[in-house]
Amino acid sequence: MSTLSKKPLDPNASKALKQMKYEIANELGILNDDTIDKGNISSRQNGLVAGYVGGYMTKKLVEIGEKLLINQSHKK
Repeated sequence: MSTLSKKPLDPNASKALKQMKYEIANELGILNDDTIDKGNISSRQNGLVAGYVGGYMTKKLVEIGEKLLINQSHKK
């Protein structure tokens, strides 16, 4: 039985996912996470922001996957 890993299948995907995270955070009006002094933010506040961005990323990735699957099925 395989275990799930947080590592992307393709090492180049890490850079793309990080860029996507910043783009989504920007779309949502959330400042660049690297510029915020996390010492002034509660773990709850940080978790809420990260969860919101991560959830939106998941939604976008599912949409991309669905489009790819549809395109593949039309090519057959």
